[in-house]
Amino acid sequence: MCGAVLAAAALALPAQAAHAAPTPGPGSGSGSGGGQASDSTFDHTLPPGADSSADGSDAPLEALLGRLQSLYGEAEKATEGYNRVNEKLRDQRKALTEVTRRLERQREDMGENRKQIGRLARSQYRDGNLSDYSRLLLSPDPQTALERTHLIAKAADSAASLTKRLREQEKRLDRLVDHRSDAVKDVEKLAREQKSARDKVKERLDRVEKVVGSLTGAQLEELRQLEERGASASQAEFLHSGILGTGSRRPSEAGQRAIAYAFRHLGDPYVWGAEGPRAFDCSGLTSQAWAHAGRPVPRTSQEQWERLPRVPLNQLRPGDLVIYFPGATHVGMYIGNGMIVQAPRPGDRVKVSPVGSMPVLGAVRPDPEAESVKNWSPKR
Repeated sequence: MCGAVLAAAALALPAQAAHAAPTPGPGSGSGSGGGQASDSTFDHTLPPGADSSADGSDAPLEALLGRLQSLYGEAEKATEGYNRVNEKLRDQRKALTEVTRRLERQREDMGENRKQIGRLARSQYRDGNLSDYSRLLLSPDPQTALERTHLIAKAADSAASLTKRLREQEKRLDRLVDHRSDAVKDVEKLAREQKSARDKVKERLDRVEKVVGSLTGAQLEELRQLEERGASASQAEFLHSGILGTGSRRPSEAGQRAIAYAFRHLGDPYVWGAEGPRAFDCSGLTSQAWAHAGRPVPRTSQEQWERLPRVPLNQLRPGDLVIYFPGATHVGMYIGNGMIVQAPRPGDRVKVSPVGSMPVLGAVRPDPEAESVKNWSPKR
């Protein structure tokens, strides 16, 4: 989302055009120009060799850039939704496995109890032809016989009571297994729906990226400059607002380790649903960075926003997670000096970007109780 939208397209260019296109720069503008245009709008827009600025207007390229950014946003939203459902599915399957194991142990206990009852029944059967009174009269030790009779009766009552309780518990576990199985099926259905939605967005995105892939090197450069200008303007407006406050702040020890992890993966590709070790999506990078720092956080950007303690932007410190867009569909890690490290979008790579290049929803801190380190040199 928040990186240069041309990285993947440059790979798809003919050799001479790809060579002519410069390396895309970081950042992404708001993309409001042509976000409502349909994918088919671009089927015949800007054929190779066409001059998009012949009339002094960047409108066709602005529309194309806006559509790309809009689709990247939709794709990331669908991907984060899919990731979230997959996390839920993983939890449901884990719960089903645990309750199934409990049921198996319960049935083993039932089997042992039945054996015990069988032994008692056989013992009672052997003595069953004599009344308790006769056994007492014929026994060389009436007191021992009385105690034995009493113990057998007591054990039988206890075993019967235990069997009843085990049966009731077995029924409850059976119902719980059925409930968990139904829950897994429901989540599996939701996961299929989420995957379908994600794949449909990707198909639309692929069509628009094919148009970008047909552009000349000069057109790609013009598109890159449009995107860079939008990112710079957004960052300047964000910083000028004073929302980040004044002065510099230092990370916690865990935050420092999380940043170091992310920096070790600079240049790794963005891949939908990936969480390392050689590729990441946006929340895959932040969740793995903090996990390796010793402080696990939720997997998706929405859950990170919902479940982690929020922090005012004027108190932002390196290591905090910056959440983007109204639906909390993107996340990056603040590194100081108005910059974040992030896994931007398909076709791009883990990189450093301006914190204000996308609409900021807010920020969260995985370790609010931790003190800042005494010495810190901001990453660049």
